[in-house]
Amino acid sequence: MKITLHDVSKGRNGQALPAMSLEFHTGSVRFALAETEQRPTVLGLIASGRMRPDTGRVRIDDADDPKALRRRVALVDAPAVSDPHPDVALVGVVEEELMFAGLGATPLHARRWLARLGYTELATVPFGTIDPAARVRILCELAVLRSGVEGIVLVSPDRHGGSPDGWWRIAGEFTDRGYAMLVIIGGSAAVALERMQEFDAINASGPVEPLALEEPATATPPTATPPTDEVSAVAETSATSEPPATNENGEAR
Repeated sequence: MKITLHDVSKGRNGQALPAMSLEFHTGSVRFALAETEQRPTVLGLIASGRMRPDTGRVRIDDADDPKALRRRVALVDAPAVSDPHPDVALVGVVEEELMFAGLGATPLHARRWLARLGYTELATVPFGTIDPAARVRILCELAVLRSGVEGIVLVSPDRHGGSPDGWWRIAGEFTDRGYAMLVIIGGSAAVALERMQEFDAINASGPVEPLALEEPATATPPTATPPTDEVSAVAETSATSEPPATNENGEAR
């Protein structure tokens, strides 16, 4: 699976999200820079097919298919969209996600699931107090329980503090399992990752292949210059959200 964003933007003059292009695909973890309170969530919504950009184009496997994008890509921990309430106990968050995944969703089921991950002792802990790396592992593990999920867009894990190495290693583990991973972060976290040479952190907004434009539907007179198609913004808006914790070493999710 390959997700490509070409010159997408949102808001008047790109205020909500300036124009950007990026690509992420199966078996690889990429990061994308987005700063201010609103832009990381906007980028996450667009990259996962849950918001239509005002300009540009979002494609999955070279096709314009926002429904498939929403079904196959989970949006994890996006502020005000898919982040769990900080005061809810972890076991409650897990119960809800198990229900959305069509699995047994009683407190007993949730505690057993946490035990398999190695987080039994966190069951009654308020979600907002969980270690950042544990948070990422738990939310990503919950996201991939849903049928058909092949990729994850993880929004602003750096906002919870701690060193980037914990959640970045976890994101890499998910790509080793065959998922596509896009991690949206701020500039400080990006600098930290780039200095940690062992992580091979790659910016998703690096060089992106230009889109192949379709031929015009109507014939062009032999003497005229063939028109150039414009890249149109095609995507569907969806208000649905997918909820998105590990120990301090990032183990277990």
